[in-house]
Amino acid sequence: QVQLVESGGGLVQVGDSLRLSCAVPKRAFVYAAMGWFRQPPGEEFEFVASINWSGESTDYLDSVKGRFTISRDNAEATVSLQMESLKPEDTAIYYCASRMGDISRKSTDYGSWGQGTQVTVSS
Repeated sequence: QVQLVESGGGLVQVGDSLRLSCAVPKRAFVYAAMGWFRQPPGEEFEFVASINWSGESTDYLDSVKGRFTISRDNAEATVSLQMESLKPEDTAIYYCASRMGDISRKSTDYGSWGQGTQVTVSS
């Protein structure tokens, strides 16, 4: 396991944009698939987006398709989640995670996690 570090959360208004970033130790980043998950208040943990090691394959939760974009910079060993047109239901603690292998929606497939960053969308 390696420690991932998220940043970029905050309090925004409905319709605003926000970019989350996750820094990964370089030795653990190459060939790792990366994922973003979230836990809304009082709700279950859920998959948000994932990207494979090359960046050529991505997957999104239906409710964020067209609004969120996951990307990665393999030179900098970072993965980002660009969030547009934010809604109150996007309010959650967001976590990034990594796994060796292909992209997955299952949190149990990911071995390393960040500490989480709070995103609050106010109406």
